[in-house]
Amino acid sequence: MANTSHTTTHQSSVHHKRRVALVLSWLLVVGIAAMIFFMSSRNANELNHETGVVSAIKTWLMQQASMFFGHPVDVSPIGHFTEFCLLGAALVNALRWHLPLQQSVGAAIILGSLYGITDEIHQLFVPGRSCDPADWLVDTIATIVGALIISLFVRQRLERKGKTHG
Repeated sequence: MANTSHTTTHQSSVHHKRRVALVLSWLLVVGIAAMIFFMSSRNANELNHETGVVSAIKTWLMQQASMFFGHPVDVSPIGHFTEFCLLGAALVNALRWHLPLQQSVGAAIILGSLYGITDEIHQLFVPGRSCDPADWLVDTIATIVGALIISLFVRQRLERKGKTHG
Protein backbone atom coordinates (compact mmCIF):
# COMPACT_ATOMS: atom_id res chain seq x y z
CA MET A 1 0.00 0.00 0.00
CA ALA A 2 2.88 2.39 0.79
CA ASN A 3 4.21 1.84 -2.71
CA THR A 4 0.90 2.93 -4.27
CA SER A 5 0.82 6.02 -2.07
CA HIS A 6 4.36 6.94 -3.14
CA THR A 7 3.42 6.50 -6.83
CA THR A 8 0.31 8.67 -6.42
CA THR A 9 2.33 11.39 -4.66
CA HIS A 10 4.97 11.27 -7.42
CA GLN A 11 2.29 11.52 -10.14
CA SER A 12 0.68 14.44 -8.33
CA SER A 13 4.05 16.19 -8.10
CA VAL A 14 4.74 15.65 -11.81
CA HIS A 15 1.25 16.93 -12.70
CA HIS A 16 1.82 20.03 -10.54
CA LYS A 17 5.19 20.73 -12.19
CA ARG A 18 3.64 20.38 -15.67
CA ARG A 19 0.82 22.75 -14.73
CA VAL A 20 3.30 25.34 -13.40
CA ALA A 21 5.38 25.05 -16.60
CA LEU A 22 2.24 25.45 -18.71
CA VAL A 23 1.13 28.58 -16.84
CA LEU A 24 4.62 30.10 -16.94
CA SER A 25 4.85 29.40 -20.68
CA TRP A 26 1.65 31.33 -21.36
CA LEU A 27 2.64 34.14 -18.98
CA LEU A 28 5.83 34.55 -21.02
CA VAL A 29 3.76 34.86 -24.22
CA VAL A 30 1.52 37.48 -22.59
CA GLY A 31 4.56 39.35 -21.25
CA ILE A 32 6.24 39.50 -24.67
CA ALA A 33 3.00 40.54 -26.37
CA ALA A 34 2.55 43.29 -23.77
CA MET A 35 6.13 44.47 -24.31
CA ILE A 36 5.50 44.64 -28.07
CA PHE A 37 2.30 46.62 -27.46
CA PHE A 38 4.13 48.99 -25.09
CA MET A 39 6.97 49.57 -27.56
CA SER A 40 4.50 50.15 -30.41
CA SER A 41 2.66 52.75 -28.39
CA ARG A 42 5.80 54.92 -28.24
CA ASN A 43 6.88 57.37 -30.95
CA ALA A 44 10.44 57.63 -32.27
CA ASN A 45 11.46 60.35 -29.78
CA GLU A 46 10.20 58.31 -26.83
CA LEU A 47 11.94 55.18 -28.10
CA ASN A 48 15.18 57.11 -28.63
CA HIS A 49 15.23 58.99 -25.33
CA GLU A 50 12.56 57.93 -22.82
CA THR A 51 12.52 54.14 -22.55
CA GLY A 52 15.56 53.51 -20.37
CA VAL A 53 17.56 50.46 -21.34
CA VAL A 54 15.77 50.19 -24.68
CA SER A 55 16.79 53.75 -25.55
CA ALA A 56 20.39 53.03 -24.57
CA ILE A 57 20.50 49.86 -26.69
CA LYS A 58 18.91 51.61 -29.67
CA THR A 59 21.36 54.52 -29.40
CA TRP A 60 24.31 52.12 -29.23
CA LEU A 61 23.04 50.13 -32.24
CA MET A 62 22.52 53.34 -34.23
CA GLN A 63 26.09 54.47 -33.41
CA GLN A 64 27.57 51.10 -34.39
CA ALA A 65 25.58 50.93 -37.63
CA SER A 66 26.50 54.52 -38.50
CA MET A 67 30.20 53.80 -37.96
CA PHE A 68 29.98 50.57 -39.99
CA PHE A 69 28.00 52.00 -42.94
CA GLY A 70 29.34 55.55 -42.79
CA HIS A 71 25.87 57.13 -42.54
CA PRO A 72 22.85 57.05 -40.19
CA VAL A 73 20.91 53.79 -40.33
CA ASP A 74 17.39 53.00 -39.10
CA VAL A 75 17.80 50.13 -36.65
CA SER A 76 14.08 49.74 -35.82
CA PRO A 77 13.84 46.53 -37.91
CA ILE A 78 16.30 44.98 -35.43
CA GLY A 79 13.86 45.79 -32.63
CA HIS A 80 10.95 44.31 -34.58
CA PHE A 81 12.99 41.21 -35.37
CA THR A 82 14.07 40.70 -31.75
CA GLU A 83 10.57 41.16 -30.32
CA PHE A 84 8.89 38.80 -32.77
CA CYS A 85 11.67 36.20 -32.67
CA LEU A 86 11.08 36.00 -28.92
CA LEU A 87 7.31 35.85 -29.48
CA GLY A 88 7.64 33.00 -31.99
CA ALA A 89 9.80 30.99 -29.59
CA ALA A 90 7.50 31.65 -26.63
CA LEU A 91 4.41 30.70 -28.64
CA VAL A 92 5.89 27.35 -29.69
CA ASN A 93 6.93 26.68 -26.11
CA ALA A 94 3.39 27.38 -24.85
CA LEU A 95 1.50 25.71 -27.69
CA ARG A 96 3.51 22.48 -27.43
CA TRP A 97 1.62 21.73 -24.21
CA HIS A 98 -1.56 21.52 -26.30
CA LEU A 99 -0.45 20.40 -29.77
CA PRO A 100 2.19 18.18 -31.37
CA LEU A 101 5.42 20.09 -31.97
CA GLN A 102 4.99 20.51 -35.76
CA GLN A 103 1.48 21.87 -35.29
CA SER A 104 2.76 24.16 -32.54
CA VAL A 105 5.28 25.64 -34.95
CA GLY A 106 2.64 26.26 -37.62
CA ALA A 107 0.19 27.75 -35.13
CA ALA A 108 2.91 29.96 -33.63
CA ILE A 109 3.84 31.31 -37.05
CA ILE A 110 0.21 32.10 -37.87
CA LEU A 111 -0.46 33.71 -34.47
CA GLY A 112 2.79 35.69 -34.53
CA SER A 113 2.11 36.96 -38.03
CA LEU A 114 -1.45 37.95 -37.07
CA TYR A 115 -0.12 39.75 -34.00
CA GLY A 116 2.30 41.57 -36.32
CA ILE A 117 -0.69 42.76 -38.36
CA THR A 118 -2.46 44.02 -35.23
CA ASP A 119 0.79 45.69 -34.15
CA GLU A 120 0.97 47.62 -37.41
CA ILE A 121 -2.71 48.60 -37.19
CA HIS A 122 -2.14 49.74 -33.61
CA GLN A 123 0.66 52.02 -34.81
CA LEU A 124 -1.80 53.85 -37.09
CA PHE A 125 -3.31 55.33 -33.91
CA VAL A 126 0.01 56.34 -32.30
CA PRO A 127 1.13 59.91 -33.13
CA GLY A 128 4.42 59.80 -34.99
CA ARG A 129 4.04 56.12 -35.96
CA SER A 130 2.75 54.51 -39.12
CA CYS A 131 1.62 51.18 -40.48
CA ASP A 132 4.46 49.66 -42.49
CA PRO A 133 3.95 46.36 -44.37
CA ALA A 134 7.73 45.90 -44.39
CA ASP A 135 7.67 45.83 -40.58
CA TRP A 136 4.96 43.16 -40.71
CA LEU A 137 7.17 41.12 -43.05
CA VAL A 138 10.09 41.44 -40.61
CA ASP A 139 7.74 40.43 -37.77
CA THR A 140 6.61 37.34 -39.66
CA ILE A 141 10.12 36.27 -40.65
CA ALA A 142 11.31 36.77 -37.08
CA THR A 143 8.39 34.71 -35.76
CA ILE A 144 9.37 31.91 -38.15
CA VAL A 145 13.01 32.06 -37.02
CA GLY A 146 12.10 32.05 -33.31
CA ALA A 147 9.60 29.22 -33.78
CA LEU A 148 12.08 27.07 -35.71
CA ILE A 149 14.95 27.65 -33.29
CA ILE A 150 12.91 26.68 -30.22
CA SER A 151 11.39 23.69 -32.04
CA LEU A 152 14.90 22.37 -32.74
CA PHE A 153 15.79 22.63 -29.05
CA VAL A 154 12.54 20.97 -27.99
CA ARG A 155 12.94 18.19 -30.57
CA GLN A 156 16.51 17.48 -29.39
CA ARG A 157 15.34 17.40 -25.78
CA LEU A 158 12.49 15.01 -26.62
CA GLU A 159 14.82 12.74 -28.60
CA ARG A 160 17.23 12.58 -25.66
CA LYS A 161 14.32 11.55 -23.44
CA GLY A 162 13.20 8.98 -26.02
CA LYS A 163 9.95 10.79 -26.88
CA THR A 164 10.15 11.30 -30.62
CA HIS A 165 6.42 11.96 -31.23
CA GLY A 166 5.25 15.44 -32.26
